[in-house]
Amino acid sequence: MTAASSSTAPHPVYPKLFEPLDLGFCTLPNRVLMGSMHTGLEDKAADFPKLAAYFGERAAGGVGLIVTGGFAPNIVGWLKPFGGKLSWRWEAGKHRQVTAAVHEHGSRICLQILHAGRYGYHPLQVAPSKLKAPINPFTPRALTGWGVRSQIKAFVRSAQLAREAGYDGVEVMGSEGYLLNQFTVPRTNRRDDAWGGDAARRIAFAVQIVRGIRAACGPDFIIIYRLSMIDLVDQGSTWEEVIAQAQAVEAAGATLINTGIGWHEARIPTIATSVPRAAFTGITARLKPHVSLPLVTTNRINMPDVAERILREGEADMVSMARPLLADPAWVAKARERRSDEINTCIACNQACLDHVFENKHASCLVNPRACAETELVYRPTAAPKRVAVVGAGPAGLACATVAAERGHRVTLFDAASEIGGQFNLAKKIPGKEEFHETLRYFRRKLETTGVDLRLNTRADAAALQGYDEVVLATGIAPREVDFPGSDHPKVLSYLDVLRGGTVAGAKVAIVGAGGIGFDVAEYLVHPAGHDSASLDPARWRAEWGVDLGYGDNRGGLGEARPEPPARQVWLLQRSPGKPGARLGKTTGWIHRATLKAKQVRMLGGVEYLGMDDEGLRIRVDGSEQVLAVDHVVVCAGQEPYKPLAAELAAAGRSAHVIGGADVAAELDAKRAIAQGSRLAAAL
Repeated sequence: MTAASSSTAPHPVYPKLFEPLDLGFCTLPNRVLMGSMHTGLEDKAADFPKLAAYFGERAAGGVGLIVTGGFAPNIVGWLKPFGGKLSWRWEAGKHRQVTAAVHEHGSRICLQILHAGRYGYHPLQVAPSKLKAPINPFTPRALTGWGVRSQIKAFVRSAQLAREAGYDGVEVMGSEGYLLNQFTVPRTNRRDDAWGGDAARRIAFAVQIVRGIRAACGPDFIIIYRLSMIDLVDQGSTWEEVIAQAQAVEAAGATLINTGIGWHEARIPTIATSVPRAAFTGITARLKPHVSLPLVTTNRINMPDVAERILREGEADMVSMARPLLADPAWVAKARERRSDEINTCIACNQACLDHVFENKHASCLVNPRACAETELVYRPTAAPKRVAVVGAGPAGLACATVAAERGHRVTLFDAASEIGGQFNLAKKIPGKEEFHETLRYFRRKLETTGVDLRLNTRADAAALQGYDEVVLATGIAPREVDFPGSDHPKVLSYLDVLRGGTVAGAKVAIVGAGGIGFDVAEYLVHPAGHDSASLDPARWRAEWGVDLGYGDNRGGLGEARPEPPARQVWLLQRSPGKPGARLGKTTGWIHRATLKAKQVRMLGGVEYLGMDDEGLRIRVDGSEQVLAVDHVVVCAGQEPYKPLAAELAAAGRSAHVIGGADVAAELDAKRAIAQGSRLAAAL
């Protein structure tokens, strides 16, 4: 073995990322921590084989340390009724299949102990004080002094059971507004006893938990403390209090301190795609001089070059990634093997992970539908290779073509355009959605590695598809036409005209249709043409939203929001009554609405379109007529499936599989399109 290939030699591209981390009683092989994320598989014993397969695949991909989704230490700590919990010995047995699956591949795993406190979605919830969370209909019961001590014992008992189940350690969840975080800040702790009042008493609960776990579980047990380093809510911690808590937790016996960012009730997004990469790592860097423990930083770290820079510049000792390892379980192995161009990058859309969890579904991933379905969606090599034609190189067609080719089929992918991507080529132009470039980069490389015969600038017809064993139509959508007086006026544009750059919209624009595309077009229009959005610049983004990493005089790091002025005056209109954007993603819709509000976009529901003429767009709202003196109207009124080739094939006696927008065009659902294409290819 040469020095360059030796396991002790620095990695030639990512030396810090693959530098071992000595924890004293064990050594981690790299600086990647798979962060905690609830998947829904934690809540039922019957799903633990799936959970084991999910974590096992990430361990096989080379992750140094894994943290599970949150498990409550008792019933009152549940996230929801009958959710994941570890408080009784018989519950530990099912966890052994999870720890065994991870240890088989030489990785380590910690169980996260998460007490929801007032975030628990059930009437049994408890908290330091009787204060209802603004995001929860239930009001918690205030813990007595005995109740506080009982919760400490529950945490310690849960950690002991985790050790019995084979876990290498635990992560104590002390951030994101859950119970421990509720104790540490005056916002939610109004007590005046040993567990509330001044800062030292407010952190005593967390400190006693860490101290108790260390005493009960011994010196060779990893204890990660997830510390809220910036609460992003009123009456949060001061910076001095964050430092004091970190030092107290270190003295109590923690092994690592992980960074927690923001509360779930905060007005600031922390992990959505519009948040710049590594936007919060500076707060971890600020804490490093004040503690001796290794620090883990987190949030919107999704590619190896970003992680390497953070570690090289000394901002942290490890990087935590949850959704990026949902998107690609082999992320670490690909980085180590210098195949970063093959990483299926997390685009932070939240559509199949967090949105699913908040809808009581199992998590998945828009760009990787196998996530949390590793035992069900299996890409087995085919025993009978077929000639497969896929028409359309949008998300559905790309997924179908690459999975089918990966399995051993001979695949030809046709597209009339000059580049792959379909509607993703429009999405990537939206400020805050620049990550879509990464998905297209991934698929370009995947087409190469799987040997797909790609034929761009080629409009396939029935004759060209003769001789194929299977034909898949992924031909996408056509914008739905609108019909109101003046809809043919030259100032009325399709969103395709605008996003493809065929027409530059004027200074005043009305958007007809307030679905996902309407919101995207509004975001596009309020930014100057050719001007990078704040989502690419952490400092500008923090200023827009009011994030103060320096704290200043602000508790919780919550500063004044200073949004940049809009490039245009925009009206966002919808026919249906009610608030525009109500059907957007459960965990991201509020971000889109808040962004446009900050850009002074006027959003109107219940609009009747009376006509367009040279004076502007005439509308009626609540019985009152008005004229919007706009330069252009942009129509975003939905889409229709585009599949003329289906009729042509049927006339020729050929059947075809229809997927993606060509099948169902509702709101250009890329999650459904990629999953549908992948599942079809797995079944061919």
